[in-house]
Amino acid sequence: MKLAIQTERHSEILMEVIPVFEGGEVQHVCNSCAARVQRFVKFGTFSGKLGTTYKFTKEKDLGLIKEEVYVGLGKKEELTPEKIRFAVAKAVKEVVKLHKEKTTVRFIDIDTISTEEVTKAIFEGAVLACYEFNSYKKVSEDHKSINEIRIASVAEEKVADAEKAKEEVIALLEGTIAARDLVNEPANVMVPALLAEKAKKMGEEAGFQVEIKDKNEIEALGMKAFLEVAKGSVNEPKLIIMRYFGDEENKSNITGLVGKGLTFDTGGYSLKPNDGMVTMKCDMGGAAAVIGAMHAIAKNELKANVVAVVAACENVIAGNSYKPGDIIGSMAGKTIEVLNTDAEGRLTLADAVYYAVEKEGVNRIVDLATLTGAALVALGDVTTAVIGNDDSFYQELKAASELAGEKVWQLPAFPEYKEQIKSSIADLKNTGGRFAGTITAGLFVGEFVKDTPWLHLDIAGTAWANSDKGYITKGGTGNSVRTLYYLIKNQK
Repeated sequence: MKLAIQTERHSEILMEVIPVFEGGEVQHVCNSCAARVQRFVKFGTFSGKLGTTYKFTKEKDLGLIKEEVYVGLGKKEELTPEKIRFAVAKAVKEVVKLHKEKTTVRFIDIDTISTEEVTKAIFEGAVLACYEFNSYKKVSEDHKSINEIRIASVAEEKVADAEKAKEEVIALLEGTIAARDLVNEPANVMVPALLAEKAKKMGEEAGFQVEIKDKNEIEALGMKAFLEVAKGSVNEPKLIIMRYFGDEENKSNITGLVGKGLTFDTGGYSLKPNDGMVTMKCDMGGAAAVIGAMHAIAKNELKANVVAVVAACENVIAGNSYKPGDIIGSMAGKTIEVLNTDAEGRLTLADAVYYAVEKEGVNRIVDLATLTGAALVALGDVTTAVIGNDDSFYQELKAASELAGEKVWQLPAFPEYKEQIKSSIADLKNTGGRFAGTITAGLFVGEFVKDTPWLHLDIAGTAWANSDKGYITKGGTGNSVRTLYYLIKNQK
């Protein structure tokens, strides 16, 4: 998709999105347009409330028809970048219904939000709202997708900042869309080998190194917990290691990103019901987010060092699958009593985070996983649950999430919760029971990070959407790609 910035009020593109504040205040328009909006408001046709839209058609010179979509921004004093994303997304979805391939969106000039933030929010809302996954669907011949979006009416003195923001957001959008694509691929296609191949190709395009270890190499590393989960599948596991060193002068300072890479999860012998299995292609949402973030980080050449790790495998049933009641090992040397084979993600993460700390020398680490249904019960599909051992690190994450418009919430990690994952016959057990499930699952992973500053993001509710909502489209959401990017960009 082509993205552009222009100073002109009007464009040859005969489709325009016009943002309007609640009450009818509209910027960069002629007197007749401003008066028209006031009439809309006066007669109750359009209010300017956040997300409301109104379509208007008018005749231009030479008999040409120009179509406009007015979209409400809500109250001016309450405007945020996230509200801009939401409003623009709502408007662009109306443009899509009109079968237009190009549109302009008028710039929003407001003192409380920087030019860069406004520019990125407009492009993010517009581009992500247009996302479609049609790889396996016959599309009608008259189907048209938006292929060009321009932000118009940018003041001359703000063009340089807007252009800079545009270049940065392109990589962020590419990373987010790549994460959505990875999740939306069906599990019969997106097996561990293909996930590894996709990561390698993205590394070549964006500029980060990718190393892929096969089953024999994983065994040599002693990643016993990871292999127990993987051994029932005919699709062999892959350990995907991605490295980006953009700060050569400070090469000992490395942030680790670890993504859960279950390309499909049946629950193993603790079998999920069919309804719970249908969307389990999204169980590698953490891996997709990490891969997408690495793309954005490398493409924008951030001054930082990052190593990302994905333990990719399937959790299926076979004669040699691990079973409830088994005691298994781990790369860290700790033994684990398996009480539920559907608590498999934390087993793969245990070896993956330990590998990142022990073999890659990361100084701090973030893991992301579609880990527990309890996260959905607690926070729904709006907010990502966070468990960690370093409050200052969490504050950095929270600031990054606010820039991205992706909500996070820290849950308590009191020592008493760790009692729930202690086993009487092994060092740990892989589930702490029904209560505080998100917390105990996170703390299980935390047992393998040693003393490294660590954050665990449970994206079970935010990595997948059952319906469209603003710029979030049905299916994989790409959640946390932009949060991870800003975390790395603004690290202290």
